[in-house]
Amino acid sequence: MTISIRLDHETETALRQRLEHDGLALSDFVRTAIREKLAQTDENASPYQLGESLFGRYSSGEQDRSRRRKELLRERLHAKHRR
Repeated sequence: MTISIRLDHETETALRQRLEHDGLALSDFVRTAIREKLAQTDENASPYQLGESLFGRYSSGEQDRSRRRKELLRERLHAKHRR
């Protein structure tokens, strides 16, 4: 299959730099990107699989945050009303 796409200048420049840096052919890069995208959007994927890359990504580092949610909310509300 042959595909033609139009890229804005910034995207094309970034792509060319990446290909040169990694020593890849454009066709190989595009095939790999398409395979990865297809694997990510598998219709049979579970909700966990779909969100796996996001879990813990913005972690606060507090292990008991969910158990202390009411306490944390109370603290924020009191701080807001003290202003």
